[in-house]
Amino acid sequence: MKIRMSSFRKQKQILGLVGWLAVSFAASAVGAVASIQAKSFYSQLVQPSWAPSPGVFGPVWTVLYALMGIAAWLVWRSGGFGPNRQALTLFLLQLAFNALWSWLFFTWHLGFLALADITVLWILIVATLFSFWRVRPLAGALLIPYLLWVSFATALNYSLWQLNSQVLG
Repeated sequence: MKIRMSSFRKQKQILGLVGWLAVSFAASAVGAVASIQAKSFYSQLVQPSWAPSPGVFGPVWTVLYALMGIAAWLVWRSGGFGPNRQALTLFLLQLAFNALWSWLFFTWHLGFLALADITVLWILIVATLFSFWRVRPLAGALLIPYLLWVSFATALNYSLWQLNSQVLG
């Protein structure tokens, strides 16, 4: 009986990890739909000298979404959704703002609204990071690269909006 319960718990943990990764990558997919023409649109914009090439974004975001999913799973593992409702709700909310940004910037070409969105996203990431840290420090630490990248992306969004106001009104 003990072996069976251990096996059940292991299966539950694996399904939980897969589930949280799926949630993270679902948000990625929503943003990716909006970003289908992103590479050509991005390359037509006047760039600041420090802007990365379009090929950098995909690999970076893939790693970040994986880290986000693992972080959420670690929090979920620490008692489930109920006791960690605030932290996991913040996580889901920041994912929604994350996905919305691609639509605002790449599809609708709304630079200022994309900047407003990414600013709210940054605040939500900070709140999520601290909430995760309280539950499980490793989960919070896994969000640090995400916060750093979004900090950089916020500065890039601002610069692109300023340099391309005629396109990103």
